[in-house]
Amino acid sequence: MKKTILGISGAMLMCLIIALTYYQTSSKTAQLKIDQISKGQDNPPDQSQQVLKANNTIDYSFQNDELKITFDKGNTWTTVPIVREQLFEGEYSGNKGELIENSFILSKNRAAFLYSDGPDLSSKKIILKYSLDQGKYWQDAVVTEQYPALRFRKINFLNENFGYVILSGDRTVSQEMSNVYVTHDGGRSWRETNPSNVTMLIKDGGFVNENTGFLSYGYINPEEPDLYVTEDGGNSWVKATINIPDQYRQIFVTAEMPFKEEDHLAVLINQGPNGDYEGGKVKGKFLSNNNGKTWEFSMEVKPNETE
Repeated sequence: MKKTILGISGAMLMCLIIALTYYQTSSKTAQLKIDQISKGQDNPPDQSQQVLKANNTIDYSFQNDELKITFDKGNTWTTVPIVREQLFEGEYSGNKGELIENSFILSKNRAAFLYSDGPDLSSKKIILKYSLDQGKYWQDAVVTEQYPALRFRKINFLNENFGYVILSGDRTVSQEMSNVYVTHDGGRSWRETNPSNVTMLIKDGGFVNENTGFLSYGYINPEEPDLYVTEDGGNSWVKATINIPDQYRQIFVTAEMPFKEEDHLAVLINQGPNGDYEGGKVKGKFLSNNNGKTWEFSMEVKPNETE
């Protein structure tokens, strides 16, 4: 009987010890919870404070409505003072998680972003916001005081002084206006070149030097390339002659931006949006020995050879 009483007493003592330990642990946990709440640590991480990641040494990322840039692979980030929606205004329905291709420059010596601003939905200023010191100081340069709803936009610099902007807008089916602007002072001021007077949809364009530039046009479903060239910095534009072999007619239909290659110019002409020759990805390479006025077929170029 005595042993039974002692056993029951020991069990009760053990239960009391376990209960007291649990109570003390629970109290500490509860107090820690209270402390965390009072310090704002109990809420889920704020998306605005999420860690930004960079895939490249010089890169950009969106954090909520802010555009951030980095020059050290994400160790530090700088906010670009632009309202996010201004980067996408116009006729654009693509992924707004990424900047529009060719609408910006991000390099060691220049960060530049095209955007539109103004209350009139049908006509806005087109502005270039740029920094030459990795985002420490920003400047705004007006490319044009008014422009209709943007579709195509492209900016590039060939050196620290000369750059160009190509815009198109006011599209109606397969017709639109397009304009070229150039700068000779690093982007501080811009001058519109003479128009090409072509109203087809612009596909690509640019300059290979300060005098020689190109504009590539086409319809929604093009049948042949329409490439225009200037040799006087945009004062005049003439249609280039592209001699397409018979077997490639209505196959190679859209000219891309020409480029320098050794002692001549070269251009790739793709199959447009509906091409199906060899899977639709093969391009024709054409060469010019007279500064882009005439082009002769050189070879087929497979996709992995164009990268």
